[in-house]
Amino acid sequence: MLGAVIVSLTLAELCLAQGSGTSLPFVQPQSCSSSHFYDVSRLQCAPCGAGLRRGADGLRCICNDTSRMVDAGSPIARCTLCNPDNEVVSANGRLCLECTNCKQCGDNQVRDEDLALRTASCQNCSDKTVPNALGNICVPCQETFILTTNSCTCPPNNLKGGLCFGNTKLPSRSARLPDSIWYEMHLQASYLACSNLTYSNQTACQLLTNLVVLDVNSLVNGEAYILYSSITPTTSYLPKLFYVDTNIAASLGQTAPKGLSFQKDSQISLKIVKYDAGGNFLGWEDVSGGTLQLCLDTQTLLDAAYRFGSSYDQSCTMRISDLLGRFPEPVLYELFLQYDDGQGQAMVWPIPVRNLNLDRNGLGAGALRRFFLVDGLTGRRGSLSNPPSSVTYAKDLVLRTYLPTSNPISEPPFLLTVQYAQAEDLRAQTQVTFAVRYEMKHSAHKRDTDIALGVLGSLAVFIAMLETSSWRRRSGLEFIDVVTIVKYFAYFAGALSNTFFLVTFGTGVYWLIVYKGQHSTVEVMLPPAGGEIETGFIIYVSCAFGLKALELIHILIVQMTVSIFLIDWEKPKGRSLPKPEANKASPSSVSIWRTYFIANEWNEIQTKRKINPILQLFVVLLLLEVIGLKNIARRDLNLNLHPGYEVNLAPWSPILRFGISVSMWLAVGLVQVLFFIGFCERFIEDKIQQFVDLCSVSNVSVLVLLHRCYGYYIHGRSVHGQADIGMESMYLNLKKEEDNLCAMRGLEPNMDVQTFEVLISNKVRQQYDRILSPLNEAARGNRTGREDSATLQQNLKAYFTMNKFLSSFLEHAYKDMDYVVREKLFLERILDFEFQRSEDRSFFYNDDRTLFSNALYYGHELVLLLFDTLLFSVVDLGTQDFVLAAIITYLVQKILELVREAISRRNLATKTLVDERFLI
Repeated sequence: MLGAVIVSLTLAELCLAQGSGTSLPFVQPQSCSSSHFYDVSRLQCAPCGAGLRRGADGLRCICNDTSRMVDAGSPIARCTLCNPDNEVVSANGRLCLECTNCKQCGDNQVRDEDLALRTASCQNCSDKTVPNALGNICVPCQETFILTTNSCTCPPNNLKGGLCFGNTKLPSRSARLPDSIWYEMHLQASYLACSNLTYSNQTACQLLTNLVVLDVNSLVNGEAYILYSSITPTTSYLPKLFYVDTNIAASLGQTAPKGLSFQKDSQISLKIVKYDAGGNFLGWEDVSGGTLQLCLDTQTLLDAAYRFGSSYDQSCTMRISDLLGRFPEPVLYELFLQYDDGQGQAMVWPIPVRNLNLDRNGLGAGALRRFFLVDGLTGRRGSLSNPPSSVTYAKDLVLRTYLPTSNPISEPPFLLTVQYAQAEDLRAQTQVTFAVRYEMKHSAHKRDTDIALGVLGSLAVFIAMLETSSWRRRSGLEFIDVVTIVKYFAYFAGALSNTFFLVTFGTGVYWLIVYKGQHSTVEVMLPPAGGEIETGFIIYVSCAFGLKALELIHILIVQMTVSIFLIDWEKPKGRSLPKPEANKASPSSVSIWRTYFIANEWNEIQTKRKINPILQLFVVLLLLEVIGLKNIARRDLNLNLHPGYEVNLAPWSPILRFGISVSMWLAVGLVQVLFFIGFCERFIEDKIQQFVDLCSVSNVSVLVLLHRCYGYYIHGRSVHGQADIGMESMYLNLKKEEDNLCAMRGLEPNMDVQTFEVLISNKVRQQYDRILSPLNEAARGNRTGREDSATLQQNLKAYFTMNKFLSSFLEHAYKDMDYVVREKLFLERILDFEFQRSEDRSFFYNDDRTLFSNALYYGHELVLLLFDTLLFSVVDLGTQDFVLAAIITYLVQKILELVREAISRRNLATKTLVDERFLI
């Protein structure tokens, strides 16, 4: 009776202690005092009670040498004091035996214990007892036989798993029993031994829990779980199966430890409790390299999995037979996080385990506390000596960490997810993975990204409307037509591309600074790989590239179809020329070579850029590959640019990879542009300004119309009247300009401005088209492409007519087609929009920024740079290879350049009426 009271009080005390939370002090069996035993179901020390002492293994309490005990599997034995005068305790410690002169038997004798008569004598063992393994004492039968039948025999219906039970009634059930000899042998026996208050067999309770966990695909629908759930935990040593009894998210705030913090690159201190398949406690063990990983590797690389803040992915292909060789019998684990409670006390917190097989089958059983890696035992049928018909193994094992760990709310700071698979062919190969992932809530970041896209996207709509309105004015259109809508979408593509680029580039730089810049406590982690944010980021980058490609195509089409004419101001020589033949243009004494020369120079600078594309690619690859800046883009907190071979390399982060590659590309491009503008153009050569000077020396002006009524004018009229002169005269003229002995080069008197934005009236444009219309009709009629004599004469006539018309127009010869020169307003410069309409007269706006380069590559360097950047990044995101991305980017650059040069050359020859054969 006293023993039963002690058992009840101890159970109640332990249940109250365990119900206070899931965290518990970290205690090992050897740390318990002599009056306490280690309760493996609670993983804590528990008092033995009066008259009891700790057993040799520390896992149970036994009676002292003067008392008998009843041991039916409970760790706390029930003791009764024997009469010290004429009684001795039996060898097994369970009975008080009456004896005479049997306390010390002879050398050749054994004390024969008659358990039925409760007597002992020094004699040979009788037939009614069973000798022990050494043959030196007589021992009774298994305790359940004695308690049930008081003999060594048991009726067949009462025999379960080698144990004898008086009551073998099981809970009513209609569950599936796994086709396994292991379940047939131990399921009912473990339930009866665990649930029977007389036995309270702790090992049987652990075995029953193992049977529940090993049934990975059924669990809550399996017979093992039904038997497990029918046992009242407070009246047995049944261990907890689930992390918490209610929903994990609802009760997490009370169960997960608060105040956890981890330093950068610190090791996660994990411990496991191990049990064998039979339910025996195997002890505590530190989780280190190879404890949970099925793949083989070096100790350093295996231990890298538990370096806090570094994502870890390990995958390999293994034979099922090799897995079974490493785990001939399953070992079951419970995973714990070891931490300090702030008062010097080491604490352990059980890490919940989520079985993805149950989640996939819609059987959300919550988070478990126990798992295994390989099980070939429950797959045996008929006999345990038979090979398994199937092997269950942990195919994917992922340790997830949710930040911030200091204040868990809806997710535990750590969670182990396991996905099991089954294989029937032992010779088959399978792929197993182990990963460590770090996650946190990124709802605020997603919200900020959506807001930025919304605001900048609205601004892009406004910018596209403004550019379209400007284009309509510059094209002289009054109504909205299909072309206007197409133009709007072209401008909108460019503005929206800039929006996506700004958001993605800002996101990449933000995570580079915030994530990689953490110095002490780690509180921020990257968005999960393959998650919504990362997938959305890749889509945004792809959209930015696609829209930027459309913008570039639109710009190239405009540049390759510009209307351009070279105005020759040279006056004919004094000598008279012979009269032309009928239907032929009047011959001229003016040399055409100056016009051809200007046309060739314009053709050469059409693809001139402010950066060197080859140097750009070389320097970017040097920074990323050779210097090693690409290693910053890994999912870890390490900033080592040259990690060694023995260092675990975390997976790439597309966000960080984009951030570092674009940062390097833009930085190198910016340095090149600044060096080119600040040094090369100032001290070496300025091709654009040199072209303007060349026009003045050649006495040739250039009119370029990007749109129907808008373009640029380079005033190249020589202040000396003629340019087709000898070398000596040329030197004298240039000397006069140096000494300010002649007029200025500008279009207007006493002005030096030679470049202008022009907004011509409809009348001027109509006259321009009228002069070229015969040529267009002749080109449409001449399908062969060969230029006959009539076409040549028509070209010559059109050239001289256009040259005369434009030169007269620039000299204010037409009162109804006059123009004025003025400065653009500040707001007009900012918006790139002309407030005046060119209805009755044209406008020439002084241009000190050489905006005529907008008809060249040179004026769209930013668009080209962003296109190259996005192309490089998109290829890299798809291939994870900077070298391949650089090669493809270079090839695309060259193809676009060749296409641009070929089509522009033909357009230049057509519009300037210069023979294409002279464009070299």
